[in-house]
Amino acid sequence: MTDQHQPTRGKPRVALVTCADLPDLDPDDRLLLDPLARRGVTAEAVDWAEPAADWTAYDLAVLRSPWDYALRRDEFVAWASRVPALANPADVVRWNTDKRYLAELSAAGVRTVPTSWVAPGEDWRPPAAHGEYVVKPAVSAGSQDTGRYDLADPHHRELAVAHVRRLSDAGRLTMVQPYLDAVDTAGETALLFLAGPDGPTFSHAIRKGPMLTGPDLGADALYRPEEITARTATPEQLAVAERALAAVPGGPGRLLYARVDLIPGPDGVPVLVELELTEPSLFLGHADGAADRLADAILTHLGRAAG
Repeated sequence: MTDQHQPTRGKPRVALVTCADLPDLDPDDRLLLDPLARRGVTAEAVDWAEPAADWTAYDLAVLRSPWDYALRRDEFVAWASRVPALANPADVVRWNTDKRYLAELSAAGVRTVPTSWVAPGEDWRPPAAHGEYVVKPAVSAGSQDTGRYDLADPHHRELAVAHVRRLSDAGRLTMVQPYLDAVDTAGETALLFLAGPDGPTFSHAIRKGPMLTGPDLGADALYRPEEITARTATPEQLAVAERALAAVPGGPGRLLYARVDLIPGPDGVPVLVELELTEPSLFLGHADGAADRLADAILTHLGRAAG
């Protein structure tokens, strides 16, 4: 007798993991559905927090847009550990959903944004030196609860203190970073890597325009709108990205996808802002063939799971 709770034999079944706010997936992720169907893969959008979801019924669960996890990370990480076949893997999710991973990458020789950390309950005062700084929680998605503050402005200094206090009162670890003003002209570059037979392979790059226009006033939104255009990655950017991927615990070979976000530092050299391994937008609609390449990467992972 066939166990109805086991993955289907023959035609693979894949869950594209989302959240209650995006039951039909983000529009960019929907571009993946036809390429998967052409490859004989049945794909379904499933809310990660849906109690009735049977994750054993899928050959692979692919994290795509579970963007409401930030305020319940512990629950999300525990859920990830229970999913039989998850991409990216649960231990990567645990590591990557807390941005303290930046300190580990820095220690491994990856050039990252200088970051100071403010623990819940810890007193914080803005640096005496003037300049612009970014305040955000160590666990966040979609630039939620993130603000930009000009410390030459006394009002901004007060708002920055209030922002840190608001996060602290909620029991959240806070990050404080200098604002890299090259983003206002050069923008931010996101390099997208997808699984291949020999590990992550560069797929495409995009440019994101500046997003932080001022202080965070506690607006409630799943994510901030982004201004996206295609971009050609430079050898220098690719070298930083590959160094970051090489430092991922357990190695990069297990990854289905990775997004490496870079901004030029004060000297023009690319600086890692974030290494997105959990639920990054992959901007499939901004590069020819990207959706097909992701579908092929999913087939690669299905083959590994079957093996």
